[in-house]
Amino acid sequence: MRLAELSASTGVSVATLKYYLREGLLQPGAVVSKTQADYDESHVERVRLVRALSEVGGLPLATIGQVLEIITAPGHDWIDVLRAAQRSLVKPLGDNGFGATDGRGRARAWVDKRGWLIEPDDPFLDELDRAWAASDAGGIGFDEDRLDRYADHVEGIARVDVSTVPEEQEAAIRQVIIGTILVDPVLAALRRLAQQHVSRSQADQA
Repeated sequence: MRLAELSASTGVSVATLKYYLREGLLQPGAVVSKTQADYDESHVERVRLVRALSEVGGLPLATIGQVLEIITAPGHDWIDVLRAAQRSLVKPLGDNGFGATDGRGRARAWVDKRGWLIEPDDPFLDELDRAWAASDAGGIGFDEDRLDRYADHVEGIARVDVSTVPEEQEAAIRQVIIGTILVDPVLAALRRLAQQHVSRSQADQA
């Protein structure tokens, strides 16, 4: 298919597709002439992936480029890929009014107490500390007991994630990195639906 047909198949404008090509987000098509190239279903899949990472995952195009580089590079262990996928979701520390942490505060102590196997410098420790501090500031009573109860269920989700990773390396890499980024919105939506279900069920039983 030509570029115009690729645009029609994906719903992405020709101008945007040309931008993807310039930035390396979309692999070049097979050269037909000096001014034309031929594209196939692999290009359709790539464009849809870029849109999903951008529109659903909320990633900037520069980060998407890094993600695609990891997906297409050979020789990566899937655990390393998981780490890279997670790092792509880390927000800059900045100043959110609750102060930056060094990853060894309350979150580090809680993780150690729970026995989770986490690297000491993992940036998500910083994220947990900041989110925990924000919850305290909001007065929602987010203590260690509540965090443990959440963690019990989140471990179950993590087991589903890990158990569904394919054995074939390329497929494993795709699922780990794309799933890490795109499943978060699914889980957030499920949580909100479950909140409605549980609150209405309890109201009906009252």
